[in-house]
Amino acid sequence: MRASHILVDSLEQANNILAEANAENFGQLAQQHSKCPSKANGGDLGEFGPGMMVKPFEDGTLATPVGSISQPVQTQFGYHLIHRTA
Repeated sequence: MRASHILVDSLEQANNILAEANAENFGQLAQQHSKCPSKANGGDLGEFGPGMMVKPFEDGTLATPVGSISQPVQTQFGYHLIHRTA
């Protein structure tokens, strides 16, 4: 699978970003708001397989249809919005 994400500290931040996020502006929002170094690439994490990400993130990615953006997913790193791209 392949995904981009936006990582923030609070559920409130994640929900505020989600309210304006879509497939076209996701990368720009990642550059503006994400605290992950992947923000330099629009949040793109590249391809990954089972066991390569923490379980809540992997589960959130699997539950998100390709082309869609997830609801906020909490991990030990914060709250993620996941845009599944493949």
